[in-house]
Amino acid sequence: MTTTSARDTDYRIGTALVVEDDPILALSLEDILLGGGSPEVIVCSSTRQALAALERKRPDVLVLDVHLVDRDDGWAVAELVTELGPQVPRIVFSTGNPQAIPPAIKEMGKVLVKPYAPEALLEAVRDTRRTGLLQRLRGAISHD
Repeated sequence: MTTTSARDTDYRIGTALVVEDDPILALSLEDILLGGGSPEVIVCSSTRQALAALERKRPDVLVLDVHLVDRDDGWAVAELVTELGPQVPRIVFSTGNPQAIPPAIKEMGKVLVKPYAPEALLEAVRDTRRTGLLQRLRGAISHD
């Protein structure tokens, strides 16, 4: 009898880029995403590493710690990603202080407040709704 794991059947997550400067949390996020079906997880601990990773490959999902060691505005990576092309990754902000994120930035993706359950992360990255600039403009136009 053959068993099928989530990794074998559920690729809705796609390739994930995790930008997290806490190494234990980064490993945990990587395990959760791989276990949830992501075929590849790229882990970076700084904005500089994240930018280099983005030059090599566009992820389907971006899990971004808002307060990194090298920058206190980790959402700058999300702003850049939304400007790089029409295929904007699903963005999840990970923070202990959600009030520090500007409202316009919060609209770019989901905000998870640390600590959060693995299921909350998987639900956020599997959400197929895109929230990039073009999608927000379309939403504003369709609501008028």
